[in-house]
Amino acid sequence: MAGNRFGTLFSITTFGESHGAAIGVVIDGCPAGLQITSEEIQAELDRRKPGQSHITTQRKETDTVEILSGIFEGKTTAAPIALVIKNEDQRSKDYTHLKDTFRPSHADFTYAEKYGNRDYRGGGRSSARETAARVAAGAVAKKLLLHYGITIQGYVSSVYNIAVTKSYAELDLSKTENNIVRCPDEALAQQMIELIEAVRKAGDTVGGTVSCVIKNCKAGLGEPVFDKLHADLAKAMMSINATKGFEYGSGFEGVLLKGSAHNDAFEKQAEKIATKTNHSGGIQGGISNGMDIYFRVAFKPVATIMQQQESINTSGETIMLEGKGRHDPCVLPRAVPIVEAMAALVIADHLLRNKTAKL
Repeated sequence: MAGNRFGTLFSITTFGESHGAAIGVVIDGCPAGLQITSEEIQAELDRRKPGQSHITTQRKETDTVEILSGIFEGKTTAAPIALVIKNEDQRSKDYTHLKDTFRPSHADFTYAEKYGNRDYRGGGRSSARETAARVAAGAVAKKLLLHYGITIQGYVSSVYNIAVTKSYAELDLSKTENNIVRCPDEALAQQMIELIEAVRKAGDTVGGTVSCVIKNCKAGLGEPVFDKLHADLAKAMMSINATKGFEYGSGFEGVLLKGSAHNDAFEKQAEKIATKTNHSGGIQGGISNGMDIYFRVAFKPVATIMQQQESINTSGETIMLEGKGRHDPCVLPRAVPIVEAMAALVIADHLLRNKTAKL
């Protein structure tokens, strides 16, 4: 199976399955001398782990990270960093009824067609549990970016038809972690929680969007023609399970503006060149321009629902299928740290590609 590696200079390779012994990641290209602790990595994993609230899956995983290599006496050594997270709460029996079944909107059929074999226990490699490895790697990337003053903040901007209408600049993003849905608008957050609770009780699921802003990223990151910064961000986000869309800057709403309104005029601000507006989302010509980079990612409703659905089995026979086990009614709250992690991996990689970073 190809496609398990991401990045050029700051790169990661993830491994493991949902109900295997463990999942993990090998990070290559991290400069030596970066101070990082297992507690810092664990803090990010705790934001993604299952069972953290009543509106997420109740699978009980501590997602405890173990550092196998690459970090000595609290600092990176430039050697590959190997991180492993053991699976503790495996219930493979919850999936035995799916052995010969193709679940609607899952990877069951496509994996079977491509590989001739599939791990039906929670989807195996196609499971969103794989994203824990990304978050662990993202924690290291975030720490590297922090050395350069670069911060990344994601938040839930919509759940189903409940949407934050304010821009990120109008929100107090420090309130994002104050509620279990990770929305900085507290009034809307409560409405989102109530909606997810109602949907869960009905045995259904909902989707929504995560917005993210990258601050203090200097001009010059990005490698045209095919490795434009926004292109790599798009690939990173679209590689996350359940994603259905990506837009940055003005995005699709930009088509409603004329060029005279959409153009970002340059001006001198203090000692640097900046733009009066930021419809470009901090990226022009595939290269960062020093303004805030902001984007939004769309996530579909979780495919596993606790309602009967018609499908077929591997013999082509029509069957009735109903979800079992523990599943998220909405992926959005746990998707926030995943989006941040993938953004951090992209920026860290381009930072090193732009010039060799020395700490």
